[in-house]
Amino acid sequence: MNTNLTAKYLQFLRKSHNYTQEELAQKLDISRQAVSKWETGVTVPDLEVLLKISKLYHITINDILEPKIQPQRITDFEQISTISENELKEILGQFDRDSLVTALMGASPDANQLCEKLFPDIDFEKTRNKIGRVRVETVEKMQEQIIALINLQEIDGGLYIKTVGI
Repeated sequence: MNTNLTAKYLQFLRKSHNYTQEELAQKLDISRQAVSKWETGVTVPDLEVLLKISKLYHITINDILEPKIQPQRITDFEQISTISENELKEILGQFDRDSLVTALMGASPDANQLCEKLFPDIDFEKTRNKIGRVRVETVEKMQEQIIALINLQEIDGGLYIKTVGI
């Protein structure tokens, strides 16, 4: 589970159902601050609240914790180079260093060079050596989480434009 992806997905679900944080909090019988903490990734809802959320949105708890985001912008990790550097840095910056480096272990030299350019403060070689060998499935899972967050931001941005009328 990636808490950043879960946080963004919870925010997306709330917005797509046209709830404010306050309205959602009332429906779940919790504080607005709790909703805010989930949506910023500070905490994750407890099991009882996850059950209430799943019933409210008619989805499973697993859908909340490991959202399957339909491709809106990219379908493959190598397509990250099609995203503006500023936006890509903002999105990738939501992942911890080890997760980013793990995702790059299965990427092309071009994708690695792009990320090294975006994050000059990360010693990618040292981090790769520290992480050591990882399973292909682990690399693919990290890449899928990054792809999902990129696509969710695309959906959420469109939702924002639709609801605000930009």
